[in-house]
Amino acid sequence: MPRFSVIVPAYKVQAYLHDCLESVLTQSYPDLELIAVDDRSPDACGAIIDEYAARDPRVRPVRLPENQGLGGARNAGMREAHGDYLLFLDGDDTLAPDALRAIADRLKETGEPDILVHDYARTHWDGRTVRNQATLELTERGPAPFRLEDRPGLLHLLMVAWNKAYRREFVEQAGFAFPPGSYEDTPWTYPVLMAAETIATLDRVCVHHRQRRQGSILGTTSRRHFDIFEQYDRVFAYVEKHAELACWRPVLFRRMVDHLATVFTRRDRLPREYRAEFLRAARAHCRRYRAPGHPAPPGSRLRHALVRLGLHRAFQALRLASAVRRRSVKAAGRLLRGLRRVALRLHYRVQLRLPVCADRAVFAAHGGRGHGWDPGALETAFRTHAPHITTAWIARPEHHHTIPTATRRVTPDTAAYWTALARSKYLVHNADFDRRLVKRPDQVFVQTQQGTPLKHMGLDLQERPAAARDTDFAELLRGVDQWDYVLSGNRHSTLTWERVFPGRYTTLAHGRPRNDVLLRATSADVARLRESLGIPKGTVAILYAPTHRDYRRTQRPPLDLDRLLRRLGPRFTVLARAHPTHGGSPAEDAGTSPGIFDVTDHPSIEQLCLASDALVTDYSSIMFDYANLDRPIVIHTPDREAYEAARGTYFDLRSFPPGAVADSEDELIDIFATGHWRGSRSAQLRAAFRERFCPWDDGHAAERVVRQVVLGESEAALPPVVPLAERHPVPSAAAAFARSALTTVPQHAGPRTVTDLV
Repeated sequence: MPRFSVIVPAYKVQAYLHDCLESVLTQSYPDLELIAVDDRSPDACGAIIDEYAARDPRVRPVRLPENQGLGGARNAGMREAHGDYLLFLDGDDTLAPDALRAIADRLKETGEPDILVHDYARTHWDGRTVRNQATLELTERGPAPFRLEDRPGLLHLLMVAWNKAYRREFVEQAGFAFPPGSYEDTPWTYPVLMAAETIATLDRVCVHHRQRRQGSILGTTSRRHFDIFEQYDRVFAYVEKHAELACWRPVLFRRMVDHLATVFTRRDRLPREYRAEFLRAARAHCRRYRAPGHPAPPGSRLRHALVRLGLHRAFQALRLASAVRRRSVKAAGRLLRGLRRVALRLHYRVQLRLPVCADRAVFAAHGGRGHGWDPGALETAFRTHAPHITTAWIARPEHHHTIPTATRRVTPDTAAYWTALARSKYLVHNADFDRRLVKRPDQVFVQTQQGTPLKHMGLDLQERPAAARDTDFAELLRGVDQWDYVLSGNRHSTLTWERVFPGRYTTLAHGRPRNDVLLRATSADVARLRESLGIPKGTVAILYAPTHRDYRRTQRPPLDLDRLLRRLGPRFTVLARAHPTHGGSPAEDAGTSPGIFDVTDHPSIEQLCLASDALVTDYSSIMFDYANLDRPIVIHTPDREAYEAARGTYFDLRSFPPGAVADSEDELIDIFATGHWRGSRSAQLRAAFRERFCPWDDGHAAERVVRQVVLGESEAALPPVVPLAERHPVPSAAAAFARSALTTVPQHAGPRTVTDLV
């Protein structure tokens, strides 16, 4: 008897069925049977199912003599099922990687409940993936399992069959089955949830629900949407048959009105000539099943009233008025924005005619982000070594909390913003300020760049259209002409910047200011940072920081963090940080594993480096900064050929790596499991890497920049660079723990290794 019976109905989904079946059969939890039901599909679905059945004995094909619809096909699959739990998956959807293992673990944790409700994400045809917004209802905190009355908010989730796992014996004993027609999930899901004695939740994306551009059943304009009335008749008939469920009538009534209103207001569902009839039927149903005691929320009361009363013309008038109001608001907004732009432009022109203030400096980071990176380190150094300079930081309002209290906060595209750009003598950025900036002769522009370049940059992108995208190279060079100084952390950076960003600027070969904190931190700082992040004591914290893929529309990370931690065990934790240009996180689909920390929104990458014990990255420039800590670095490059083709790198990372290199996830796991990540070979590679790319990062880079640019000191008068051999970066917490443990080993104890202690 398999653990899971995954039932997949197939009808006119030949373009998606391969992905669906493959997502099930490649699960890391193999104890399953896949019941693929050919619902008399006129396309190649039946042939595809036969191919998989011939290849994998876990596939059990079911062929229906005539089309029975989604409900009938699922019922046919249930009759053939032998698994402990039933899962339903539409033929155009997919299971997330490791979903069945996560479900199996949660079922075991919660004592084999009747139902396990898990999360899903909508995968749009244009590549976007959006997680369900009602995730809060799936929290795993609190007692488990529970009954529906303990968490009635579950009824507000999408009423579908494929976001749950069902204990087969529970379904068979209760006699549950899917009815014919559309909206068949409604009379299945409500009764199942109400009848379940035990329910549990799993806060993890287990299903990717495909949002097809065309062809979905519910997106078809026809009379079939009238089936919804018969389906709710079945729901309330079930409640009437079971007197103990009468308390749910008010909730079900409100959900029904919500559902009817949604169907009516969606323009892609009801033909125009049937809309009045639909609303009359909705009024009849509301009168039949009305149950006082559960009022609609204030924002929905008008819509509910119009549905209950069947006021078709009033509903149409309300929609028309809402549309007129929206258009009026948009038009007024456009007018106000236009007037504001004109006013700000005039303000900027006035400010440009006023003298430059020699005691002002303005700083910013790429994307309007908060205080940090090289500009942040320089801003702090300005206040320390040139206190007569008043500093300001440009950032979006949501990042203002990261700006020091001694620094003025400036919001982009405001009057204060244009005043700062026009009047400040020093302009510091790691990209470029507004393209409308007019740099004045008395102003000094310090371009910090965003790290040591590994991937192709600047003019080199002219031959890389996938990476360059819509880059205006003439505009890029116009920005370069505004630079007075460019920071460099090593000779490789100096040579690259001067070639790919040709200009008349001066290169400041003083090191990277953002790395000063890495060289000055203490063990107490590391302990404090780990405690603030919640990293358990005695564990090895891996900082996972993948870079952006220019050749991909979506940025799903190539590493399964849940699987990584399961294989490595509880002595490891992962700090997952997405690239700043990403909308998500590497930990987004990783569930609620206690060893995974989503630190994408943490304001300081330097603090995360200090808190971690090792770095896993691919082509990110963070490896050059992290090397200053002399801690293990592991390179994970499963898509090396694709990345090289799309973006390209300035040197072969495999021939000159900062540590061990893994081409696959299994190789990465093996590197950590065997201890190679911190072995002698890794240390040798890291030493050579540091010598080449960290020559000037000694903790005084920002000071040298300020003293030369602001105070006018000559290079000979600047603090000399501390030789690499004389630098002693703070050890990682794991290394410090290992050293302390070794010093306390009793004399009679046998030999122990660092690996044993960590």
